[in-house]
Amino acid sequence: MTEAAALLRARLARALADRERVAAFDHRVWSIRDKRLAAAARHPHWEALRRAAQAIKAHALDHLDSYLEQFAARAEAAGAVVHFAATGAAANRIVLELCRAERASLVAKSKSMTTEECGLNEFLEAGGLEVVDTDLGERIVQLFREAPSHIVAPAIHRSRGEIAALFARCFGPGQEVRADSIGALVEAARRAMRPQFLAAEVGITGANFAVAETGGIVVVENEGNSLLTTSVPSLHIAVVGIEKIVPRLADLGVFLALLARSATGQRITSYTTHYAGPQRREDAERGIRERRLHIVLLDNGRSRVLGERHHRRALACIRCGACLNVCPVYRRSLGHAYGWVYPGPIGSVLAPAMRGAAGSALAQASTLCGACTEACPVGIDLHEQLIARRTESRAARTPLAVRLAAALARRPRLARFLLKRLRRRPALNRRLFRAWLAPAAGVPTRLIPALPRESFAEWWQRRTRRNGR
Repeated sequence: MTEAAALLRARLARALADRERVAAFDHRVWSIRDKRLAAAARHPHWEALRRAAQAIKAHALDHLDSYLEQFAARAEAAGAVVHFAATGAAANRIVLELCRAERASLVAKSKSMTTEECGLNEFLEAGGLEVVDTDLGERIVQLFREAPSHIVAPAIHRSRGEIAALFARCFGPGQEVRADSIGALVEAARRAMRPQFLAAEVGITGANFAVAETGGIVVVENEGNSLLTTSVPSLHIAVVGIEKIVPRLADLGVFLALLARSATGQRITSYTTHYAGPQRREDAERGIRERRLHIVLLDNGRSRVLGERHHRRALACIRCGACLNVCPVYRRSLGHAYGWVYPGPIGSVLAPAMRGAAGSALAQASTLCGACTEACPVGIDLHEQLIARRTESRAARTPLAVRLAAALARRPRLARFLLKRLRRRPALNRRLFRAWLAPAAGVPTRLIPALPRESFAEWWQRRTRRNGR
């Protein structure tokens, strides 16, 4: 067992030990699945939408280089500044330099799985900045000092009681927050966070889509926190994965209809904001002036996935979380057992290309039941990709001795010749198979007997000649 596999197994064992929390977590994510099914059933052209989205994404990925160039040119023509970052570390450095040039001390950040992937919060805090996540779920996990457990609902693993106790502890000494009222929890967060919205010098967002035709980015949300994050500060920084490109503005209708229904069961999210260039702000003293918009286009392993024949379709993912909600392994993992920002089937497919050896074991965390493929709104064949990842992982770990044996099996004449010579030299036979081949293949020595002096084929030929056949 590899180190990554041992760590995964240990994390899953710890999660399963808390049966009460696992049961609550399973119930919550399953309820989101039920809402998605109901929303899809109400749409008269759901399957047609899925096919259209699949075709649009396939076309965009086939021509990604051209659409990225078009997006960058149109975005800069609209007044934005576009940066390209090959890695998460490079994106973090770009963002930190922009914040320092702004002389910022407080950063407001809306929900963004891409910045979670880069570890941006920790990097900026190490650089001396205070970072406040403004999405309520993200703020909860930030205050708990833990990672999100779900792509759409970051704090779904936490109970109301735990959140109420957290708010009482963090939002003021002796403050009592009622756990039996969602409204009371939200109001406590609003009172604590609103001054931070107003004081932030920089606002950071991700983007759900980037439209090549217009050079604009699109952010969907339900809380309005992204709008506040970008409306108050003078500098807006958007960190966007290169796979978020869609060719035309008209394509958005397909994806917005799919995303809301697949993620939360809504017809559409409460706010859908297009940023085509910097916003303008009216200032009583300075008149109308423009803010600045910087867009960081992030690769971080995505081009590697694009070059993988079996896995490039995974880049079509719109981060709705539908595959998580139906996965029997994820539903009992509390999310964190996967050990990185994208849990569930989609994370297990992307992890080897984006995390290397640390993500190679995640493909084992699947029953291969196919529920993820059935749920995916853009038709990614997730269970087949998980099978391919397992095959690749095993091939990479295949010992030299086993690969040599496989090469010989494909060359039967050579194999017969070599084995015949080995049978005539018992001492070499024993040393080769018991002292080298068995340990190299990880097989107990007792399972590899010494070669007989005569092969079955030779015995059969001798027997038939003797019987006159």
